[in-house]
Amino acid sequence: MRDVSAAGLEATIREYFDGCNEADAEKMIRCFEPDANHYFPSGAPQGTFFGAKAIAEGWVNAVKTFGSIWTIDRVIVDEKKREAVIEWTHFKPKAGVYLRGDEWYIFSERGLIKEIRAYYACPAIQEPVQNHMIGDYDYKGLGYPMDPPEIARDV
Repeated sequence: MRDVSAAGLEATIREYFDGCNEADAEKMIRCFEPDANHYFPSGAPQGTFFGAKAIAEGWVNAVKTFGSIWTIDRVIVDEKKREAVIEWTHFKPKAGVYLRGDEWYIFSERGLIKEIRAYYACPAIQEPVQNHMIGDYDYKGLGYPMDPPEIARDV
């Protein structure tokens, strides 16, 4: 069981990012429930990472391929809900680019990461898409609106 205080949840996120930057798969895996998922915008080239091992392998591969380095730029934690939101930068020195975005974290009762939903500050794909959302995420099943609500307007 990990520390589930606000400081403890933030520490888990920071340990996970340290593991990413060190390309240390085991360090990353220790931060997650085994069946955790990391969702990305629909059309993102890597797709969804299903499971702690896939999450770790994905970031180890990013370090090898792009020389990836990540920073945590802002953190907000809701201790009672065991949720957090961070703002990050993902530098890819070998490609000469960087990405900025946010991630929503959901933690288990044990203080391990169960889910990450990534939101990019820019489109993940070049071709036009009709709807912008995270790929493989069950918006409808989780009760998110799928159609705009009826709103009375004078315009």
